[in-house]
Amino acid sequence: MLPAQEAAKIYHTNYVRNARAVGVLWTVFTITFAVITVVVFIQPYWIGDSVHTPQAGYFGLFHYCIGNALTSELVCKGSALDFGSIPSGAFKTAMFFVGISMLLVVSSIVCFSLFFFCNAGSVYKICAWMQLASSTCMVIGCMIYPDGWDSEQVKRMCGQRTDKYTLGNCTVRWAYILAIISIMDSLILSMVAFSLGSRQDKLLPEDFQVEGKDNA
Repeated sequence: MLPAQEAAKIYHTNYVRNARAVGVLWTVFTITFAVITVVVFIQPYWIGDSVHTPQAGYFGLFHYCIGNALTSELVCKGSALDFGSIPSGAFKTAMFFVGISMLLVVSSIVCFSLFFFCNAGSVYKICAWMQLASSTCMVIGCMIYPDGWDSEQVKRMCGQRTDKYTLGNCTVRWAYILAIISIMDSLILSMVAFSLGSRQDKLLPEDFQVEGKDNA
């Protein structure tokens, strides 16, 4: 059998290697998640027309396009910098929370630079709290967004049966679905980050630490 100290060194080496591998994967998926949140925020495909809608078109958090009844061309309006152009107060609120979610994830990526200056465990925990807050904001945004479906512009596209949390003849588009998926993604990433942060405090087994001190 291997001496206790040598066995502890092997255990420590494998432990660090595995922790680093998980950390690299967490970093890659965090960057991917940030890209997803940016796409969700920008793309105007949260809800859209179907074969039964009076007009063609689609809506995002702030930008939307509705077909012209005479020319069949899409008329697009809405800007994140012009709140007055957003057709519903609920859309404005949803845009705010999804925007905060996006900024939190991007900020967590900026925090990666802290690995060069601070304790790795603390950095992981900071990022974990940011990702958890990001998922909370995304949940709020996704829940508030349907409250704006009773606006005149949405009814014009989806029909008069459209109401709050009732989409009428329209359908949910891929950006809304991606936003919901990103919530689970963010929760998983935050749990992994919390786990990595806790592991950083336990990288050296106790018996290795004790024997190392004795030899010193």
